[in-house]
Amino acid sequence: MKSNSELIDLTGKTAIVTGGGKGIGRGIAARLSEAGANVVIADMDEASAKAASQELANKGHRTAAYNVDVSDEIAVQNLITATKEHFGSLDILVNNAGIYPPKPIAQMSTDDFERVIHVNLRSVFLTTKYAAEVMKLQKSGKIINVTSIDALHPSMIGLAHYDASKHGVWGFTKNSALELAADNIQVNAIAPGGIATPGVAAMSTGASAEQMKAQTEAFMAKIPMHRMGEPDEIGTVALFLASDMSSYMTGAQIVVDGGALLS
Repeated sequence: MKSNSELIDLTGKTAIVTGGGKGIGRGIAARLSEAGANVVIADMDEASAKAASQELANKGHRTAAYNVDVSDEIAVQNLITATKEHFGSLDILVNNAGIYPPKPIAQMSTDDFERVIHVNLRSVFLTTKYAAEVMKLQKSGKIINVTSIDALHPSMIGLAHYDASKHGVWGFTKNSALELAADNIQVNAIAPGGIATPGVAAMSTGASAEQMKAQTEAFMAKIPMHRMGEPDEIGTVALFLASDMSSYMTGAQIVVDGGALLS
């Protein structure tokens, strides 16, 4: 039986965290790095990716930053190849990249809908497909998909495209877990509720102070714990799923929402 410290030791493992430059992705990257993993920060925002990577490097962790559009097949193939060449393996994939620009269906264009589906769902298919090729050769791997409580229940009007994408990621998680289990690749998901991130803050851009206060109070009223979560609180769950502590789990989704779905 492994000791507790051995169970969460990721020394020698290599992880890719998509959307790792900010928010939840940055919180996940920090926890995986602290556990000893080499971490590749993959993000469309090059400056954020480099800043997050530098922050980890300053703490003595092995890291790299890649500017990549994870909805682009060639870009994803290049990311997987570069990671394998740079660090020698790919053991953990965290599909965290996602966008959620609110817009009612009546005002939503086809391009609006497809952009969210491409970034949130198509990307998970592409990264899983090409990461799994490496993991199959290694006969081991961990894939962690960040869904949302919206994969289980809608949170607000204006996120029909987002909810469709996250239901899709949850379905893809279960079926890919079934397919990849024979190769000792575990696929699980984390469903965050309200997390204090730059992306969530941006949803209130343009709102007055009174409107922001009203929105915040209405949102908090739905959370039994009466607070927003922190990116690190998703990071610790990702560490659990990336480590040997979750050795008998696949096709599962862990809800981390302060109890929001209870209401």
